[in-house]
Amino acid sequence: MFETQKINLILASSSQTRADLLENTGLSFEIVPPRVDEAIIKQVFDLQATDPDDIANVLAQAKAQDISKIRPDALVIGGDQILVLSGQNEGLQIFEKPKNKEEAYKTLFKLRGKTHQLISAISLVKNEEVIWTHSETANLTMREFTPEFLGNYIAHCSDDILSSVGAYQLESFGIHLFEEIKGDYFTILGFPIIALLAKLRDEGYISS
Repeated sequence: MFETQKINLILASSSQTRADLLENTGLSFEIVPPRVDEAIIKQVFDLQATDPDDIANVLAQAKAQDISKIRPDALVIGGDQILVLSGQNEGLQIFEKPKNKEEAYKTLFKLRGKTHQLISAISLVKNEEVIWTHSETANLTMREFTPEFLGNYIAHCSDDILSSVGAYQLESFGIHLFEEIKGDYFTILGFPIIALLAKLRDEGYISS
């Protein structure tokens, strides 16, 4: 479909969602999962003094640069998403993907009745040089569901929710957890793809 695509693309991500979204655009690309330890990078930041957007941007860049080291010929796309909750007593909190359903329950119980932010960042790197980085934020408000409802939700969900930093999937049962959502759908999925395609067109990498 896009015969004017002028460069090899690599998606530096292990996310099936990002792969599916990029594949649906009709572009040709490879998938090469990055070897970046996100936890170590996050430890460098003072969470109470750092803009969360900067953390997401640095992680997206690190993933793309990691693959660009071994594939300097390609344009590498790196992506990252962080979930941020701001509280008066606990300050800024950044959540990790739950390791199991017990952790998923604890995450969702902490998020219930509150508004959290999903920050999705994307970066383009070639020859290890960062060409472009972009981030978008969505605000999601969970309703005050009961512990019984939450237990029922967890029981009905598959382990796929463990691949989501918030332990929910809006395209599935997760929509029942929310009372208000503000933000781009693709940003919520972790891949602001409209902005990515616009940049690829602007740079002449794909047909405009």
